[in-house]
Amino acid sequence: MIDMNQIVGSHDIVMITLDTLRYDVAKLEESNCRNLCADGPWEKRHTPGSFTYAAHHAFFGGFLPTPANTDKASHVRLFHTKNTGLKTHPHTWQFDAPDLVSGLAEAGYRTICIGGVIFFTKKNKLAKVLPGYFQESYWRMTFGVTNPRSTEHQVNHALKLLENADPHKRLFLFLNVSAIHGPNHYFLPGGSRKDSIESQRAALRYVDSQLGILFDALRSRGKTLCLAFSDHGTAYGEDGYDGHRLAHEVVWNVPYREFIL
Repeated sequence: MIDMNQIVGSHDIVMITLDTLRYDVAKLEESNCRNLCADGPWEKRHTPGSFTYAAHHAFFGGFLPTPANTDKASHVRLFHTKNTGLKTHPHTWQFDAPDLVSGLAEAGYRTICIGGVIFFTKKNKLAKVLPGYFQESYWRMTFGVTNPRSTEHQVNHALKLLENADPHKRLFLFLNVSAIHGPNHYFLPGGSRKDSIESQRAALRYVDSQLGILFDALRSRGKTLCLAFSDHGTAYGEDGYDGHRLAHEVVWNVPYREFIL
């Protein structure tokens, strides 16, 4: 069990949301995720939101995906706002701020957002809300869902920021990975024009292949807590459903990992 009171202030913290990744897809590719699953398997959890905007507001409030079981009392939250009147575990880090990102900034962290999907583009007022949680936020067309090398571009941008970062100031780096979100059919050979479980599997393999260099750069700065999980899944025709922002188990069930680099 991670004691966040020993982590905050001594470790960099990286939160990676693998946008739209289904739990069943992640499990199918577990053996191929040499970076994300280097020291352990995916955990099945429930997301607090059925689409990106809702889920990320919860995450930035400290409400990460919860274990997919009925024993909620045994779940130890990593983060929790102070003065709620609710019982918290001694290993939970409590912040006295409107949100987790601000709380970490008040604890001395430099907070950075590298966006991916439409809600991080800053192209309109709504798309400025989630990036607005952070001291610094970045988005380029090459980071978006239509670029087949989006994760490479996102990681390269992160590497440039890390290269020039103060080694003595802790970082909270948030990365919204867009590649798994549709359209992802172009990750399959043969010119398929339809997203599917197989194309999402291929997209996840691509994403994992790009993360190794980022993890190495973070290790060079010292210890880093990595939180990697999906914000929601998506339906590919199950029970007649397609997409997300709907109530179906393929949307609510998400993969989750936490580990020290």
